[in-house]
Amino acid sequence: MTIPAPSPSEPPHPLDSGSEAQYEIDKLMALHPKGFDLSLERITRLLERLGNPHERLPPAIHVAGTNGKGSCAAVSRALLEADGKSVHVHTSPHLVRWHERFRLGSKDGPGQIVDDAVLADAVRRVADANGGEMITVFEILTAVMFVLFSEHPADVAIVEVGLGGRFDATNVIKSPAVSVIMPIGLDHEAYLGDRIELIAMEKAGIMKPGVPVVIGYQENEVAREVLTDTAERRGCPMAVYGQDFFAFEEHGRMVFQSQAGLMDLPLPKLAGRHQLSNAAAALAAVATAGFEIQQETAERAMAEIIWPARMQRLTEGPFPALLPAGSELWLDGGHNPHAAMMVAETLAGMQDRMERPLFLIAGMLNTKDTDGYFGAFEGMVRHVFTVPITDSDAGVDPEVLAESAGRAGLTAQPMKSVEEVLRLLGEGWNRLEPAPRVLIGGSLYLAGEVLGDNGTPPQ
Repeated sequence: MTIPAPSPSEPPHPLDSGSEAQYEIDKLMALHPKGFDLSLERITRLLERLGNPHERLPPAIHVAGTNGKGSCAAVSRALLEADGKSVHVHTSPHLVRWHERFRLGSKDGPGQIVDDAVLADAVRRVADANGGEMITVFEILTAVMFVLFSEHPADVAIVEVGLGGRFDATNVIKSPAVSVIMPIGLDHEAYLGDRIELIAMEKAGIMKPGVPVVIGYQENEVAREVLTDTAERRGCPMAVYGQDFFAFEEHGRMVFQSQAGLMDLPLPKLAGRHQLSNAAAALAAVATAGFEIQQETAERAMAEIIWPARMQRLTEGPFPALLPAGSELWLDGGHNPHAAMMVAETLAGMQDRMERPLFLIAGMLNTKDTDGYFGAFEGMVRHVFTVPITDSDAGVDPEVLAESAGRAGLTAQPMKSVEEVLRLLGEGWNRLEPAPRVLIGGSLYLAGEVLGDNGTPPQ
């Protein structure tokens, strides 16, 4: 059954002007259903026509979860590349350009986002193989990922689940090196169910009989029980956070403990205490997949992690320059209450938070729990500015979003754009006050717009 997507289209950004791949994907967007097909029949049929490229991948780390999937993928990539491995990485959604979803490994250094001509060629071949039959764009692009990853040699493939797990198009991978389940919370309830145990069951669907599984930190005990019970039934060797491995901060360092022993490492180059458990899951996943990472390699990797729009501080481009001197501008694409709580905890842990006023610029989709998102920031934020999301027809009207923030106990006002808010703060700031800290958040769509308009897209 195809369910309408929360965002029916993603128009090309000016940075994509002249992109051959963008042109091919635009054609697909016009032709095929813009939604999710919660079955594996179509993708399986298409992959058979393509010669089953998903069966010719390098060892795969398959990652599911509500939050932390991208962080786990980013840390895993850093660990493996620091060890000299070539690493393919598939993530979704993209922030500015479709190409970001496909990072191809290289023997000569870090992997690179796929070249435009290479992506365009793969999209054309997959579309031709599909022959115009009913399918979703996400399924076609998943097939594109398998084609690219099978045709370009690499030591490892990190594959992030798109939605859910059990019926996600990536779940045709029959025997990954390891399955990873990151923290589970309520999100995409219309597709996965409105109870945590239902969502956990969908995520657990990527577990394959006998294949090792790493279960990351689970705040919800019910979710944890669903995952461990499923792993036991399927005969999957388990490494569970808090039981078989864990991490904590000590003296400004990250201590990672597993059954193999202790590692004393630098803090991961990702803001937030929650990134310790995400990094721990990545360390466990890489080890479980059969790659032995030495202390020196792991130390180097922690400083080389890159994951845009996840508590990313913007220091370059026109947007930070609009704020008063000494200000901080942060960008985060988290869009559900659990992610908001992690961001709020990160902001609360900043040493000068009592002196430096915090402002929130938020844009969100109408499929999200807006009240729950804003509730995480109650008592922390001086004021909320709500803005539209121009790259999605599902964006919440700023006036409606401001009302949601009000229900969560925050003062808020609608604005026309992020740039307008930053100019307002910059031009009207009382210089006798400490410079502000500004968070732009609530949606990956908004984060992508900001990175594009600021001229700092992912590289």
